[in-house]
Parts: sequence; C-alpha cells; structure tokens
Amino acid sequence: METEVVVTKKGQITIPVQLRRKYKIEEGMALEVIETSEGILLKPKTIWDMIGSGSQFATPEEMNKLLDKLRHEDE
Repeated sequence: METEVVVTKKGQITIPVQLRRKYKIEEGMALEVIETSEGILLKPKTIWDMIGSGSQFATPEEMNKLLDKLRHEDE
C-alpha cells in the first residue's frame, strides 16, 4: 500500500485509518521512529519495549497521568 500524507507545521502526520487498524495503532500509543537507508520507519512500541524506562522517576500510573496531561497541553 502506498499513500501520501502531509506534514503539519508542528511536524505531525496522520496515519491512514487502514494502516492504524491493520497495525492496531490507537490514540496515545507510542511509536518508535527509526531512520533507515530508505527513509523513516514508524514502529509500534509494545509495553515490553517501555518497561523500566522511567521506573526510577515514577510508577506506571503516575507516568500515564503525566503523559495524558502533556498530550492535552500539546493540542
């Protein structure tokens, strides 16, 4: 599947709904951005990829609350 997206002034793109459904990408999900020789790869991160990344700073519940707050401020 090949499709075109437009980058906003904030550097954001919209992932087409067919691809979001296919790869089970939902609002608030973390994606890993990987630079490849062919361009940029967006890869859904699993919870296992993120376990322990901020454990010295907060509990998972506290991190989720902080992330939700930051997402709403960015809108």
